[in-house]
Amino acid sequence: MSSVRADTAKTGRQTNQHLESAVAEAEQRYVSANPGSAKLNQGARATMPGGNTRTTLHYGPFPLAVRSAKGSKVTDVDGHSYVDFINEHTAGVFGHSEPVIQAALKQAIDDGLTLGAPNIYEHDLAAAIIARFPSMARLRFCNSGTEANLLALATARAVSGKPNALIFGGAYHGSLLYYSHGPSPLNMPIPVIESVYNDTDRAVADIAANAATLAAVILEPMQGGAGAIPGTPEFLKALRDACTKHGVLLVFDEVMTSRLGPGGLQGKHGITPDLTTLGKYVGGGMTIGAFGGRGDIMDRFDPTRPDSFPHGGTFNNNVLAMSAGLAGFTKVLTPAALDRMNGLGDSLRDRANALAAKHGLPLQATGTGSIFGLHFHTGPIRNSHDLDAGEKGREHDVAALKKLYQLDMFARGLYVTRRILGNLSLVTSQADVDLFIEALDEFLTSRGTLIRQVMG
Repeated sequence: MSSVRADTAKTGRQTNQHLESAVAEAEQRYVSANPGSAKLNQGARATMPGGNTRTTLHYGPFPLAVRSAKGSKVTDVDGHSYVDFINEHTAGVFGHSEPVIQAALKQAIDDGLTLGAPNIYEHDLAAAIIARFPSMARLRFCNSGTEANLLALATARAVSGKPNALIFGGAYHGSLLYYSHGPSPLNMPIPVIESVYNDTDRAVADIAANAATLAAVILEPMQGGAGAIPGTPEFLKALRDACTKHGVLLVFDEVMTSRLGPGGLQGKHGITPDLTTLGKYVGGGMTIGAFGGRGDIMDRFDPTRPDSFPHGGTFNNNVLAMSAGLAGFTKVLTPAALDRMNGLGDSLRDRANALAAKHGLPLQATGTGSIFGLHFHTGPIRNSHDLDAGEKGREHDVAALKKLYQLDMFARGLYVTRRILGNLSLVTSQADVDLFIEALDEFLTSRGTLIRQVMG
């Protein structure tokens, strides 16, 4: 990042203390600096709605288009380099262009693709995953976290003979299982009971009241898309106990949270779900999903059984994901590497909260380990309902603050989301985190008046 970009950003932020004009000024700076991204987005609109094929990556006036990436940095089509704190929304745990994984991919490509048969990698990758997640006695591969969660719920319904699933408000279990401010109109027609995350009494009561028709309870042990909101140990344990008592299957969606410890959050909390879903980084950067659990459940997928469940999928065992995933799991994603990354994330969150206290501003950093959320909020954050209540009546202005945050951080050479949900990779350095904290300190200094105006 050039010093001109940083100095211009600082000057603009320090001279404008009106929210609407500050956002307009920052947006104009962004548009002027990124003509290549603007041109690509405009051209893409002819063939893709909004010039986009993944809603998560869209923001106005247009998203940055990234040309290349190496280590902890990405470079956009206009030549600007950024330290990556998006990291493919937690899928990029290995960083960019990891050499061990690159070598595994090259070997797999050289040996041939789309083989139409079991390959030499898949059983070893399954064994490596099961060694870290012993709740998964056996597993099946698929193509995404969305698919893994759909298959887990379908499995629970099939083995239990019961139709319903209990979910929690704010949940994101994939693009077809999305429950933010109500269910998405695209959700699969699985009948659900919606409960309240981290409200133990309510959740236990909901399980008991619906047990006769309830096949499964599905949740992330830390809600990711809702804002990096960890489930309390008491809440998670109570769910396990209630599901056992009432004969309901407990499904842990660890698509995102499995990177928060060698055995995911279920390992950290010592809780054994009946089914677990994985995705994101498990294929070493290639498209992948996995679902697995108790042997008596998963053995229904054994094709030699007369009562077996059919489960096809052309690319379930695609050789690139199997080879890259095996290399990543066995050679790169060591417990020591995970501990370093997650410890660095804990320190980032602690430092961000200390900055908010120093400035006397209503900003909170939530999360666990290497995943963090930043919220303009006063009071506890136990679930999405708390966040909605904190923004009530000022949704537009809070959204403007988030936009201003993203644009200001872009100007400092930091690649961040507008939702202010971020994460680290294995190659994120102490210097990268220091730069993030420095930029956040500057944002709170120069935009503090605006934050107080919005939040009161």
